Amino acid sequence: MPVNALISSLPLAEGSTHAHTGAWVASVLRSRIAEGHLLPGAKLSEQALAEALGVSRNTLREAFAVLDHELIITRIPNRGVFVASPGVAGVKEIYGVRRMIEPAALLWGPNLNTEALVSIVIEARAALAAGDIEAMADANQCFHEELVRATGNQHLQELMTRVLAQMRLVFHAMSDAPDFHSHYVELNGSLVELLQAGRREDAANELRGYLDRAEAELLAHLDEEN
Repeated sequence: MPVNALISSLPLAEGSTHAHTGAWVASVLRSRIAEGHLLPGAKLSEQALAEALGVSRNTLREAFAVLDHELIITRIPNRGVFVASPGVAGVKEIYGVRRMIEPAALLWGPNLNTEALVSIVIEARAALAAGDIEAMADANQCFHEELVRATGNQHLQELMTRVLAQMRLVFHAMSDAPDFHSHYVELNGSLVELLQAGRREDAANELRGYLDRAEAELLAHLDEEN
């Protein structure tokens, strides 16, 4: 989505319980990036965003500072603020976090919702059959978000939102490799089958190996580009 179109769709802060706060603005922008509405390299207009969100530029700068710390945006002196383009170091950091959180959520999460996971896999398979790469990637992202939701821990869920925003930026680098997402649809389906059979430990081990493979594939692709 073009930045101008994205800005026009942003919710105004007025009336929000978090109105006019840097944290709220950071949350809105982070969600838009995680949903794929802003692509790597997109410039974020300070004036347009401040007006659309009904916040001051100082508040917006507070949000930019948060997102910059999270490696979701990049601030370039005399040029502006841009959506980040994660490289090799970023991919390694992201997958290091995911390997610690997601298998543990499968193994010990008290709120594991297998029905929700089944529904997501069905959506992903339908997208795969239709050749809709974007919808397939969205479903895969939702799958991993649902895994972390099983922890019932708000802090971990917020961390996963940040990680998914970074992942969305990484996946953009794979836009010329549409098959990247497709084989993970069935891998997610296999995880669900293990969970339905009560084999949480096997599912956690399978997921860890799956994340290792995904990281290696992404790093190899980035290496080829360089």
